[in-house]
Amino acid sequence: MGALNRELFKVPEVMERLRMSRTVIYEQMRNGRLRYVKQGRATLITETAIRNYVALLESESEVRYGQTA
Repeated sequence: MGALNRELFKVPEVMERLRMSRTVIYEQMRNGRLRYVKQGRATLITETAIRNYVALLESESEVRYGQTA
């Protein structure tokens, strides 16, 4: 099954997709900015959570840099 058809991703896969370090991913999860689920010992991040996190980053970027002087 290709990555585009999947709904759940492991942390290393999310690191690659978002181009962020393991430390940053876990920090964002701990702060509630990147939602995740636990299945046994596995930490999984949904496709929806990834999209919502990217949207959050975009909205924060617009607030800081999207305004003209």
